[in-house]
Amino acid sequence: MWGANQIGCKHTSKLKSQEDILADRRTKQSSYSQSQVIGGRKNRKGGEGARFPDRQRDRCDALTSWHPYWRLPPDVCGMNCLLEPSAREKSTTTFHLDEQMHLGVVACGPRLQETLTMLKSALLFSSRALHFHIFTEDHLHASFKEALDSWPSDFQSRFTFTTYPITFPGDDPTVWKKLFKPCASQRLFLPLILKDVDCLLYVDTDILFLQPVEDIWDLLSLFNSTQLAAMAPEHEEPRIAWYNRFARHPYYGKTGVNSGVMLMNMTRIRQKYFQNDITPVALQWEELLMPLLQKYKLNITWGDQDLLNIIFHHNPDSLYVFPCQWNYRPDHCIYGSNCLTAEQEGVFILHGNRGVYHDDKQPAFRAVYEAIQMYPFGDNLVKALLTPLEARLQETKHTYCGRASHMFTKRLKQSIIRLQQETSGGR
Repeated sequence: MWGANQIGCKHTSKLKSQEDILADRRTKQSSYSQSQVIGGRKNRKGGEGARFPDRQRDRCDALTSWHPYWRLPPDVCGMNCLLEPSAREKSTTTFHLDEQMHLGVVACGPRLQETLTMLKSALLFSSRALHFHIFTEDHLHASFKEALDSWPSDFQSRFTFTTYPITFPGDDPTVWKKLFKPCASQRLFLPLILKDVDCLLYVDTDILFLQPVEDIWDLLSLFNSTQLAAMAPEHEEPRIAWYNRFARHPYYGKTGVNSGVMLMNMTRIRQKYFQNDITPVALQWEELLMPLLQKYKLNITWGDQDLLNIIFHHNPDSLYVFPCQWNYRPDHCIYGSNCLTAEQEGVFILHGNRGVYHDDKQPAFRAVYEAIQMYPFGDNLVKALLTPLEARLQETKHTYCGRASHMFTKRLKQSIIRLQQETSGGR
């Protein structure tokens, strides 16, 4: 068992109380300027980041032809195994790795633009350095690189990124790849792939950040000595919830949890022995996943999310549950508002599941997505993002979610004000 301060994440060695976190959100000014977070890039040992030698560069550039990660030597698949060549060679910035936040996403199929919009929202409001871990199909690697390299240099200086191939263990990886949506179950294996990453915020491609990433990242410091992951409930209202009405497998709590936003202490996940209903012996993460799938594959509907619900049903003390405003979905407003914390404080993270960013079923969600997608980097955030969005949301009041859309802009306004204060006038 871990002690209270042994949470595995370098930046969170000092635990904060809930009151401290809330006070920080309301009143803190950034204690470091961009020049402190982002100056000349340093490597893990603190020296200037030199270019990789040709041999190592070839090794990284050929990532998509590598063997699956579980067969790789340990020096290959660490956190810095593939800093994109453009980032290695063009950037002159400094990243303090103990302050850098790690954001993971899995993108397969027609998800390129949606993923880029999510990454853009993460970058717009955050003042800490970010590293994007992008797991995607081979043919999309070049597209991600081209798009991210095209972002303005002052924004590029605030993030690095790594692209990885989609890889699954076992003799038949299609079993995992076809589970629920293409490649979605890749998230289950991130603790085993990113062995040098202590903590990671995993999000689905259809996520939009309406406030800085550091605010959810700082929830890591609220984990107690047994908690190793955090998610939001699948539903707030049991009468319309799915798991308690239809699930044919164990699930967490009263209504299950949604895995679209999942904050992980991966050091703890790798070390933990999990209770289960397969064997009386507790199993480690990599030992548990395949037997769990084999037992429940005919009973699960939502793929990897169902497997996570089963795991945390048997290990409830391992999960930190954050409120619904950290993972706000159409279910929270489609039949009337049922996320109380969002009503009180606004929506922190918007989750446009079921494709609502791309159809007319929930125009309020689509309005937010298109506003962020179309916002030109560097323009005034009030004039070019907030004001046009508020006008468009007025046109969605005929829907229940449209009537709740003031909750979308409430936190967005505060994020913009906070950012303007931290950057002395805004971008």
